[in-house]
Amino acid sequence: MNKAPLTELTPQDIAEALSFAQQAMQGAGEIAMRYFRQPLQVENKLDEHSFDPVTQADREIEAYLRAELTRCCPTFGVIGEEDGITPGMSDINWIIDPIDGTKAFISGFPTWGILVGLQQGDRVLAGLMHQPATDELFYGSTAGAFLQHGGQTLAMQSRQDVRLEEALLYCTHESMFANAENLATFRKVAAKARLQRFGGDCYSYCMLALGQIDLVIEDTLQPYDIVPLIPIIEAAGGVITDAQGKSPVAGGFVVAAGNKRLHAEVMALL
Repeated sequence: MNKAPLTELTPQDIAEALSFAQQAMQGAGEIAMRYFRQPLQVENKLDEHSFDPVTQADREIEAYLRAELTRCCPTFGVIGEEDGITPGMSDINWIIDPIDGTKAFISGFPTWGILVGLQQGDRVLAGLMHQPATDELFYGSTAGAFLQHGGQTLAMQSRQDVRLEEALLYCTHESMFANAENLATFRKVAAKARLQRFGGDCYSYCMLALGQIDLVIEDTLQPYDIVPLIPIIEAAGGVITDAQGKSPVAGGFVVAAGNKRLHAEVMALL
């Protein structure tokens, strides 16, 4: 992948970058597991009235991934949650969330994950989510959406025949909604779904791609929270947008649905 800056990546370029990112995820997962369910110092990135935790695991994983992905693709930029933007020599960037779901991580629940996305401009070319505690690697691109687990690779597809009244809806927590109006909108959708559950973080989106649940609606997401998950959802046959029906590459309010009809039902309620 040591190439000059490209105006457009070919499918082969994307496949090579994705393959290298899969390898890098294994090392990142080993770092995470050295800290998971162990005594851990937790810092708060916000003021005393809010809580946004960060740990040494977050910092070490991001540093590792930045080094490995830059070694693989030196012309690409890197955008990470902890260390910000390192510009590349093109409009192609790796997007890193070293631990999506740090609150779950420090609580000992395996619903967190390591996220890496490959983005060119407003297009997300590939994405990965690694959950080392369960030995699962989810990834997606135009070549499809897949789960690697136990030495096997499974092609994923979201549920294509579910309506809102039958849907299983997940959200990490109601406190993530930016204002009363957005919270009321979420509750309006939730009242029409068959089942609504809290928790999940990035794991919920992967369960949607796997066909286990049908909806994820969340708010106040940062780009690194959602960009790596977009190709996984879309390649599995799902739809993921912001409240205006556009690609949620900027984060914010996000609706992920297992199929187009379900997504349209939700959007009609927004």
